Amino acid sequence: MEIINLLLSAVVQVILFSIIPFVWWWFSGKKEKRFFTWLGLTPINILNKKKYAITFALIIIILLIPSLIIIPLFIETSSLATSQFTNKGIGALIPALIYAFLQTGFSEELFFRGFLTKRLIHKFGFQIGNILQGLFFGVLHGMMIVPIAGVVGAIIVIFITSIAGYLMGWINEKQSGGSIITSWLVHGTVNTIASFLAMFNMIL
Repeated sequence: MEIINLLLSAVVQVILFSIIPFVWWWFSGKKEKRFFTWLGLTPINILNKKKYAITFALIIIILLIPSLIIIPLFIETSSLATSQFTNKGIGALIPALIYAFLQTGFSEELFFRGFLTKRLIHKFGFQIGNILQGLFFGVLHGMMIVPIAGVVGAIIVIFITSIAGYLMGWINEKQSGGSIITSWLVHGTVNTIASFLAMFNMIL
């Protein structure tokens, strides 16, 4: 029952995150491409597999280190989203994967890297557009965490998640042929590792 509830919650979140992109597409982009193609939900087109693999791994490391070391210094780990899996062991693996890849990973990548990044890059060019979407991504996460982290903690979260947003936008557009599947995999993997550490109480 818990897994079904999690799945339903995740599907609802994906739908909610898709409403604005869908309306925008309906009025401006449906003559150009199908909805999911317009968002970049397309096969990954890798030109250099070795460079792609190295970059993919480095981004995960870059995102994990501050998330697991810096953020806990300013925010109680019991307040983080992954705390729902604390001390639950391997039995929480499926719920953690649903949370990591569907509820947060897929919904956020559809909106931020699929919808927002591509619209901003089209409007302002790659560098400015990607920086802006990274900042939007960071500010949203920072605003959500102000009540439990305070201003300093929120600023740190904004900084880290803005970098995360920028890097995920960059690997999609520069090394994946515009596919958001890469950032979805990165996002899901980082959240899964953080959830796994919580499952076995390995987060400081």
